[in-house]
Amino acid sequence: MPEFRRNRVSGGTYFFTIAIAERHKDLLVKHIALLRNAIHLEKKRAPFVIIAMSILPDHLHAVWRLPVGDTNYSERWRRIKATFSKMLKRNETVSKSRFEKGERGIWQRRFWEHTIRDDADLQRHMDYVHFNLVKHRYVKKAADWQHSTFHAYVDRGVYPVDWGSAEEEKEGAYGEPD
Repeated sequence: MPEFRRNRVSGGTYFFTIAIAERHKDLLVKHIALLRNAIHLEKKRAPFVIIAMSILPDHLHAVWRLPVGDTNYSERWRRIKATFSKMLKRNETVSKSRFEKGERGIWQRRFWEHTIRDDADLQRHMDYVHFNLVKHRYVKKAADWQHSTFHAYVDRGVYPVDWGSAEEEKEGAYGEPD
């Protein structure tokens, strides 16, 4: 089995993309309360700061900051995924490989991680987190999506309420982060 190397920075800030296995389902928003509970329980067990997050039907994007001396985001995600999965009724498709390992078929096994390098990188990734739901055409502007930290940033004056529209996407304002 290949060994995946992840960058680990003590007290680092990271961008993540986490996806469910069956990408055509709306599992995450359908069971949003369970997902939020799983994240809350993990934050109590192993603290971290959620800087930005958007939960879409089949995947989520998040930016986290870990405490100084801590680099273990992988274990946090493993426990969040496991807690969420245990709360769901078993009705997902399970591959033979997963069945033989006693795994559920809810989440993709791996996730994307990027270590945030500086303030500009953080802003690019925050914009990406808050705009991705417009990119996927779930809404016409970021403020229309309820499962996002965007609203908290509007309340704090970081983003204007009309930020992140489909029209701005056509102009190329919100591309993929580096």
